[in-house]
Amino acid sequence: MRNYKATGVVLHTLKYGDNSLVVFMLTDLKGRASFMVRGVKSGRGGNKLALFQPMFVVEFEAVSSPKAQMDTLRDVHSALPLESLPFDIVKSTIALFMAEVLYRLVRDVEPESPLFDFVCNVVQSLDEAQSGVANFHLKFMVELARHMGFYPSGDYREGDVLDIREGVFVGAEPAHGAAMSVENSRTLARFMQTDFDSLDTVPMNRTSRDAFLSAMLEYFDYHLDSVRNIRSVEILRTVFG
Repeated sequence: MRNYKATGVVLHTLKYGDNSLVVFMLTDLKGRASFMVRGVKSGRGGNKLALFQPMFVVEFEAVSSPKAQMDTLRDVHSALPLESLPFDIVKSTIALFMAEVLYRLVRDVEPESPLFDFVCNVVQSLDEAQSGVANFHLKFMVELARHMGFYPSGDYREGDVLDIREGVFVGAEPAHGAAMSVENSRTLARFMQTDFDSLDTVPMNRTSRDAFLSAMLEYFDYHLDSVRNIRSVEILRTVFG
């Protein structure tokens, strides 16, 4: 048996028996990994359970054993105190969406990956955000494409469309027909040039926001084929409706 300490971002949990959880996290030390958490409802377990919410960042000590299918978490505590995210319905819904997307997409990740730092920074930015929150998940998808290896390329010019297959802005719809609309391509270019703390400068309404999210999911689905039927999309639509 071996003990080690690491930091992780919670992506998903599954109930295991009456008093345990399987927790899937993106970690600094082991990339994506799953852990057994026992006694979540007994004694001080209630506090432990509250830590495993979507996109919460935790520090933990784990025990690795060659006889066990997954490592077991022991000491767990918050690594990033959150002041608004857990209590703001819009922010917590966005966190749920981001966690589900990462859970679906992130499989084989190297330890100490830049993706881990990006995700931690995104959580902090969301917690601190005071404006433009309704656009936050859209910017997240744009930047996640960079870390997944298909960030759009080419210089955008007014009227261009994004060739979904090639991931490049082009002046006319490609022959294969897989392209974002002119409107969504323009929005994509705006988000590529906008920081997380300036998202309120990208003008969006419910209709345009929903259309752009659908376009980004289509773009991800073409390159990774693993983001279909994201359940939290409907929750986002309800919250922003």
